Amino acid sequence: MSDVAARVIDILKTHARASTDNISPETNLVDLEIESLDLAVIVFDIEDTFGIEIPYNANEEVEELATVGSIIDKVQSLVTDTKKAA
Repeated sequence: MSDVAARVIDILKTHARASTDNISPETNLVDLEIESLDLAVIVFDIEDTFGIEIPYNANEEVEELATVGSIIDKVQSLVTDTKKAA
């Protein structure tokens, strides 16, 4: 597991209302009982942790960020883009 994936999963674990014992990239946020308001807070935490900006609109992005893996992929892409731009 990459450092980005591990850090994203740690952030998700702090906000999950359900058990995170078997969390994986395939895990749906609904299964972790993470709702849209929780996701907004998670996005802020991830942005602070990685020094990135995630374009996020709770009304539009929720389906794009529906699984742990989709969040990891988005963050990894933004981290890579940020490093290339620096």
